[in-house]
Amino acid sequence: MTPAATLRLDNDAWLDTPPVRRALGLLNGDGEQARVVGGAARNALMGLPLSDIDIATTATPEEVMRRAAAVGLKAVPTGIDHGTITLVVEGVPFEVTTLREDVETFGRKAIVAFGRDWQVDAERRDFTMNALSISPDGTVHDYVGGLADLRERRVRFIGDPARRIAEDYLRILRFFRFQASYAHGAPDPAGLHACIVARDGLRTLSRERVRAELMKLLLAPYAVPTLAVMAETGFAERLLGGVPQLASFANMIKVEAATAQAPDAARRLGALALLVVEDADRLRDRLRLANAEHERLLAMAERWWRLSPAHGDGRALLYRLGPVHFRDRALLAWSRSPAGAADPSWRALADLPARWTPPRFPLRAADLLSRGVIKGPALGAALAVAEAAWIVADFPSDPEILGRIADRAAGLP
Repeated sequence: MTPAATLRLDNDAWLDTPPVRRALGLLNGDGEQARVVGGAARNALMGLPLSDIDIATTATPEEVMRRAAAVGLKAVPTGIDHGTITLVVEGVPFEVTTLREDVETFGRKAIVAFGRDWQVDAERRDFTMNALSISPDGTVHDYVGGLADLRERRVRFIGDPARRIAEDYLRILRFFRFQASYAHGAPDPAGLHACIVARDGLRTLSRERVRAELMKLLLAPYAVPTLAVMAETGFAERLLGGVPQLASFANMIKVEAATAQAPDAARRLGALALLVVEDADRLRDRLRLANAEHERLLAMAERWWRLSPAHGDGRALLYRLGPVHFRDRALLAWSRSPAGAADPSWRALADLPARWTPPRFPLRAADLLSRGVIKGPALGAALAVAEAAWIVADFPSDPEILGRIADRAAGLP
């Protein structure tokens, strides 16, 4: 076997925090080893924030459970068939997985056995940057060239890309998502070629898995060049069911920043894939979007081209849509306008929800009933007429003006 490359981690203070130190201490010793793996190892080496910290260990799941029980720690068998235990230390969850090796592989239903060989476990992972492991003393272990790829900001499959993809076709989307998240420059040619050859395998994936990867990709720092590659190779159209609007997507990122809006996956999906209302329905079905996401896309798509600073101050639309839907549509229209991200009139329009809160419609059914309107459909119609007139009158609160609006809605002279 190829000897591992090692180095010492510089920024290792996180390893000495009480929950991490206690979790690794529990699983090391008495013939067993444990290391931090996966995204935490990768991000620590790249100087990026750490979120969940995953641990790999030579100890069997039963031994992990036994050790946790012996010191009074909570251990939940969240994926015990795959060797995974969730260990909770001082309120912090750690996903602890026993080293594995493939006995037989056929897609995601590979038969695995628990092992004790760190290199074999590393070689069964997807990308080199995800196969690094860190010992409690800060020693980084690299069996597949991940350190070099991290330095070059290169996303590269471990071993034969075609084989890695055949094990799980979701790795095609993960290749692009990791490219958008961490890579500099063009994608690895061998990896990209393998993805193109195997792209029909995307049909086998659930819509939920596709949606999860795509929405993460849309928020990644290098999403624009990655989506350009996906468009050139046919992946974007295959996923979205339509031609991607790359310029609108790139501009959406700029106008989000100009208005200090947090990056938003649903809004960016709209910029990338919406032209008409029917597109929102198509995306809902293709990606199995949540109802709230679908509603936002519908609100964005409906006549977005009619919204601009030249067509009024936007208050009537804000009243009807509410702040979230209004801002979504304003940013979409801005991203497709000739104006740049620094345009002050567009910024004022998009920031309207922060400056003005729509008032509540002050007239009630009783105001029209007292004027002779009969209960039933006529009352609802009269209220709608009154509300429309109140909006046109610029949301007045003066009782005399409101009285005249109610009179007209009730058909009084």
